[in-house]
Amino acid sequence: MVIPSDEEIRALHRKYAPTPEAFALVYTHCEIVCAVAEQLLDRSGLALDRALVRAGCLLHDIGVYRLYDASGRLDHTRYVSHGVLGHEILAGEGLPETLCRFCSHHTGVGLTRVDIREQALPVPERDYVAESAEEELVMYADKFHSKRNPPVFLTADAYAAAVARFGEDKVIRFKEMRARFGTPHLAPLVSAYGHDLTGATDGAVRADENA
Repeated sequence: MVIPSDEEIRALHRKYAPTPEAFALVYTHCEIVCAVAEQLLDRSGLALDRALVRAGCLLHDIGVYRLYDASGRLDHTRYVSHGVLGHEILAGEGLPETLCRFCSHHTGVGLTRVDIREQALPVPERDYVAESAEEELVMYADKFHSKRNPPVFLTADAYAAAVARFGEDKVIRFKEMRARFGTPHLAPLVSAYGHDLTGATDGAVRADENA
């Protein structure tokens, strides 16, 4: 499988971003998720495909661009569909299914057909859960940064508290990923990007803001 370069991925973001502001928000988030994932890889010693993880991180949120309207506003009511929309974008670009899945299979800690049916979510009713270790790491790393306005980093405890509203099974799933990959050191990234760090005691955090 040919994995696109960072430059090729950045060009795809430029192609689909409706405004410079949307590009800056989404691509910066993807860069941060990549930095978190690579830090976790370095510390865990897990034998994952590093190039695949990097590409998955940089591509995972490209579908968000499809949710901007003509005035540049993001449609939060359909935000959960951004993964499926990203999968469609990458498939249309001829990228392999392995890469497309990083878009459709990173939301929350995994969407099941039961979640979709019970919550009446605006996506096709099927399972969107991480299957490979690389998919799981991209999904997990994504949980530590949110594209909310203004963007923020989240501690592991903050995300765990947020995801609890979706059921104990989601909390357990996040704990399993945390045990496998570890907890990232966010301070260097907070300093580098200038985004605040939100902890469990800093107020409510919506789990879908960094899905």
